[in-house]
Order: sequence, then C-alpha cells, then structure tokens
Amino acid sequence: MSATRDELGAGRALWAPYRAVLAARFALFLQYRGAAVAGVVTQLWWGGLKVAILAAFYGAASGGRAPLPLAGAITYTWMTQGLFALLPWMADPEVARAIRSGDVAYDRVRPVDIYSLWFARAAGWIAARTLPRAVLLLGFAGLGLRALGLGAWAWRPPASAACAAAFALSLGLAVLLSTAMVMLTNAAAVALRDERGVLTLVGPAVIVFSGNLLPLSLFPDALRPALALQPLAGLLDIPVRIYTSQWAGRGAWAGLGLQAFWTVALVLLGRAGLARAFRRLEVNGG
Repeated sequence: MSATRDELGAGRALWAPYRAVLAARFALFLQYRGAAVAGVVTQLWWGGLKVAILAAFYGAASGGRAPLPLAGAITYTWMTQGLFALLPWMADPEVARAIRSGDVAYDRVRPVDIYSLWFARAAGWIAARTLPRAVLLLGFAGLGLRALGLGAWAWRPPASAACAAAFALSLGLAVLLSTAMVMLTNAAAVALRDERGVLTLVGPAVIVFSGNLLPLSLFPDALRPALALQPLAGLLDIPVRIYTSQWAGRGAWAGLGLQAFWTVALVLLGRAGLARAFRRLEVNGG
C-alpha cells in the first residue's frame, strides 16, 4: 500500500510543473477582459454578416434540398464564431518572443520536458481566450437576438442532453487538437527562427478547412468525405456537427474518434519536429 502511495505521489510530482503552468497561463489570459469584449464585438459583426449571406443563399436556392437546414446553418455559424479563438492560426506569442530574443535557451535548461511544458502553456492560453468570448457571444446570439425580436436569426441550444454531453467531450478534444497544431507551428518557428512565414500559410487553411468560413457540409458533394476526415475539421466542424445533431449516435463516436486520432498523431509529429529543431538550434550570446 505504501509503495502505491509513493508511486501516486511521484506521479503527481512529475505532472505538477505542467499543471501549474497551465493554471497560471489560464488565469493570466482570463484577466484580459477588454480583449475578450473587443473580440466578441468583432465576431458578432462577422457572424451577423455570415448569417445574412447564408439566409440570402438559402433563399435563392429554395427549390433545392440543402444538406443542412437554414436554422442549423445559423446555429453552426454562431457556434463557430463563438469558438473562433480556439483556432490555431497563430503561434504561442510567448514562444515566438522567446525564439526571436534567444530566451528559448532558458526553456532548454529547465528540468522538465519542453514539449509538455509548451503544450500545457499553449492549452491554458487557448482555453482562456476561448471561454469568455464563447460565453458572451453565444449569450447575446441566443438571448439578445430573441429579446430584439430576431429569434429566427438566433443561436439555438442543443437538441438533447446526449448531444450536449457529446459536444462537451468533443470540445475538450478540440482544445487538445488545437494545442497540438499550435505546437507544430512552434516547432516550425524554432526551425525557421521566425513564425511569421509559417503563419502566412497556416491562417487561411485553418479558416477554410475548420468550417469557420462555411459549414463543411455545404461544400460540393465530391469534397465532403475528404473534408470530414482531415484534421482541421476536428477544431470546429466536428464539435458543431455533434452539437447540432448532424452527427449523433455512431456518427458522434466516429467524430470523437477522428479528433482523438488526429490529436495523438499531431502530438507525436510535433514532438519529433520540436526535438529535431532543437538539435539544429544555435543560440548566440553570453
């Protein structure tokens, strides 16, 4: 029994630095209330614009059968706008500064696993940026628009408790998947000594293939299977499909499995890439 307790204590001590970093980063960025409000206003504007475009699109195509009803597309749009900060379209700013200044050398000599340290730090940053913006935006899109008499344009709650529970699990996996993608960007930034060139390519791809620009179910039929299987779909499209019950039962489990698979695959790829980048990294100075 004492040996088991010692093992548990050693395990907790091993993970303590990473839990502390995650909690500290989450608390730090949760304090940026002004940035959260500004982000919500921006996303509300773009969300309203996208909803209006979707309504016009559906109105013009009223003779056909859409794969996603207008009410579902509106909820999909508000959800993706609320979760916009979840998207890994930029590197961790603290890591980027450390690479440019050479302070990355300090992380190299810490008695911790640097990939796990940066992963925990990025996860806290992503979660803290996403949570308040999602709550504020969806609160207005759900309650505010109805109070203004715009219920047809409003965000709708999940169809069932099962959808809500599956969505919560999917959202947690989306945070981990987003963090794994940020770590890939961090590894590229270490290898190239700068993150800006990588972000020029990453940003547009993330916006389009995550489902933020347009629900992936509205893309041409020939593209939908590939779009559903690619890793960026796990950031927004899969969680929102589960939320709106487009994917329920086995479909929801398949979506969760895809998110878990891509998270593990990208963590392994990012860890290998970061290790390779650090083997080639040279920091000058004294």
